[in-house]
Amino acid sequence: MKVCMGFALLLGLIAGFLTTIAYVPEVIKVFNTKDTKGISLLWLFTLLTGALLWFYYGVLISSIPVISANGVSALLIMLLIILKIKYK
Repeated sequence: MKVCMGFALLLGLIAGFLTTIAYVPEVIKVFNTKDTKGISLLWLFTLLTGALLWFYYGVLISSIPVISANGVSALLIMLLIILKIKYK
């Protein structure tokens, strides 16, 4: 099946945007409540490792959607790790 590259890029950007903004409500909640008891540090480090590996993979295949989504996701996860440690 042949897919238009413009459509594939748009689809990748939308998918990346949606999966990345999924972290935003958690970051806002932690900022507001200063409560991180329900967040596992092991889970955060596992997510961070996965996001960084996806980021590197995106670089290897020169995929803007993979690079941008996982780069922003990694930053948000790092922020959650910092907040988890700070508010522990």
